Amino acid sequence: MIIERIPAGIYAVNCYVLTCEETKKTAIIDPGGDADDIISYMKQHHLLPEMIILTHGHGDHIGAIQELKAQMNIPIYIHKDDGYMLKDPRKNLTSLMGMQEVQVEADIFLSDGDIVELGSLKLHVIHTPGHTRGSICIRVNDVIFSGDTLFGQSIGRTDLDGGSFELIIDSIKRKLMVFNDEIKVLPGHGSSTTIGIERTMNPFVNQ
Repeated sequence: MIIERIPAGIYAVNCYVLTCEETKKTAIIDPGGDADDIISYMKQHHLLPEMIILTHGHGDHIGAIQELKAQMNIPIYIHKDDGYMLKDPRKNLTSLMGMQEVQVEADIFLSDGDIVELGSLKLHVIHTPGHTRGSICIRVNDVIFSGDTLFGQSIGRTDLDGGSFELIIDSIKRKLMVFNDEIKVLPGHGSSTTIGIERTMNPFVNQ
């Protein structure tokens, strides 16, 4: 598989372009803005856009979805518990973030344990509530896209609608720390890390 990180939008969220090397089929994970940059990268490498997958429904992760969907006509995937956020700029916070308001319907709702096929790749959906009700992480082979659930030596904020400190800690410990130390973690903000590093160095995991 090929993974390209594109800092996207006014908050420079980590948008990941995930491609099956065999088929060139591609998923766009958390396109927070800068749709032109994402489209340019895909055209340059002759990629075949298959889907947009959102780790949750906050504005800094969804800023480009309307433009991408309009230009490439690909479905939007989100966990069923965050679907309501995409339809309301106040709920998804785009009306408060100084960016174009997002008001759109998701095409496919995800649940814990779902497997989404992308060419020869299998994307495993891990429901990790706590940052939002419907936050998910996505495991592909030896990589986990952790959205705003787990960061390098930190965790996502829990003071917004649907957030819960108790839930996010439970999600991380029960659903992410079960993986091997070598598993790479690609978060929604900041640098990559590994499960092993977070198991030993993350103060929230070790409390």
